[in-house]
Order: sequence, then structure tokens, then C-alpha cells
Amino acid sequence: MGCADGVGQTFLSVPGLHNGQAGMPVPQTTMTRRRFYAPPTAFNDVQNSVTLVADEARHLREVLRLKPGDEVYVFNGEGKEFLSRIEESRRDNARLQIIREVEPARPESQLQLTLALALLKGEKFDLVVQKATELGVTRIVPVMTKNADIRLRDESDAAKRVTRWQRIAMEAAKQSGRAVVPTIANVIAFNSLIEIPGGRNDCLMFSERDGQSLLQTKQNIAADVNQMTALVGSEGGWNDEEIAAARAAGWTVVTLGGRTLRAETAAIAVIALLQYLFGDLH
Repeated sequence: MGCADGVGQTFLSVPGLHNGQAGMPVPQTTMTRRRFYAPPTAFNDVQNSVTLVADEARHLREVLRLKPGDEVYVFNGEGKEFLSRIEESRRDNARLQIIREVEPARPESQLQLTLALALLKGEKFDLVVQKATELGVTRIVPVMTKNADIRLRDESDAAKRVTRWQRIAMEAAKQSGRAVVPTIANVIAFNSLIEIPGGRNDCLMFSERDGQSLLQTKQNIAADVNQMTALVGSEGGWNDEEIAAARAAGWTVVTLGGRTLRAETAAIAVIALLQYLFGDLH
């Protein structure tokens, strides 16, 4: 995939870019598919019709200016995607006939990866939700920690944030070709998260200190692992009590070493590394 040319320079060829040979067919890519999201409840009982509403219907009609008879793709967020034909398009809804089920534009990773992430201020959490979705996580859990960058006012505030993050995940899934939209869990306290029952070899707490390397950790994880949880802290990091509590609950503490990373950078780097070691990012 890569070749060295000159002193100290490495050039990479990127799979999927069309190199323009005459007569070579251009395979359909994510960008050529006009994709829309509809939850499973939007499909009729016999799965031959689906209704788009709200933003998806307006995008179809007013942005792309598609008309009855045009063909598009609809995914349900749970792994299924369908080639569909527009039958009727109105201001706030569109009815589509399902032609057939198709393979999603992009396959899912064999690793079902949950990202548990301390609450971050500003748009940092939004950014991580978007990039984590693109990198193939299946679930994102917002975590309230002692050094969290923000504090939620009440349950209504938390619910509004989760709704926004779920929308960001849907848009990122649509853009990246996934037919699965990651679930955004309700905000959970740190102590509640670490005590959730389950096998602990696949539960990793990433800390700026007091952990083992990821390569050491890899040696203790089954090569065919298909479920994993990665816990990443806030800008303020973990305090000693949180690290000790996670370790006592059976979590493996991992330190990436080297440079100090911002919380959002660390979260994205962790996902990429785990998908490389155990998933499909090869």
C-alpha cells in the first residue's frame, strides 16, 4: 500500500480512489449513494414501504430535489439497508417503495466496541461522537466523573444532550456508509459504570498514568474478542480514587505513554488503536 521514494519520504496510495484508467468501471461508493435514515418503526409490517419524515424528508425534497420515480437507499440504523423508489414526496414526509434489501455501503467491524467517555465541555463531546461513529463504535456512554469538564443542570439537560448526540451519530453513520447507528446511552455516574457486571478482560480504562502499555494488555485479551469497553477520562484526568476503584472492580488500566493528549484526541486515538488491534481497521 505504501512505497518509499527519496530520502525520508513515504508516499501512501489510498484504496478506493479512482485512478482514471480508460474503460475501467467506477464502483459505487458511499458518496454516490443517496442515503437516508428511517428507524425500524418507519417501515410497514411487510417491509415493502417506508416513510421518511422531518429533516430526512425535507433533505430529499428541498436539498437534493428528488422526485417520485427516483431511487435512493434507506438504512434502519440496525444494520439493514434497502434500495427504494420514491412514490410520493411532500413537505414533511415522503413515502418510498422498497425494491430490495442490499448490502450496506460499508461493513461493520467484528468488534462491538463501547466507548465510555467523561463529559467534555463545548463541542468536544460532539466531535468524539461523530468520529467514534465513523470509526465503528457500537455504543457511546457519557460518564459523570469527579473531574468532568461540565456539570448537568438536571435530567432534562441530560436528555437534550443525549438527543443531540444521537442525531450526530445518525448523521455520521449516514456519511460514513454504516447501516448501524451507535446507541447513545443515558449519562451514568462513574461508580455505577465500573460496577456493571461482565467479563473484565475486555474492559479497559485509559489513564495518563499508573497503567500498563496497550501491547502488554493485548497479550491478555483473546485474539477473537468481539466485545470491548474503552473508558476515557476528561481533560482533568482521573483522580487516584477513581483509578483504584476501577482496578478493584476488575478493569485493566492502560497508559498510552508518550505525549499528553487532549481528552477528545485520546478518545479518537483509543478507538482507532482498538479497531486496528481487534477490529477491521487494517
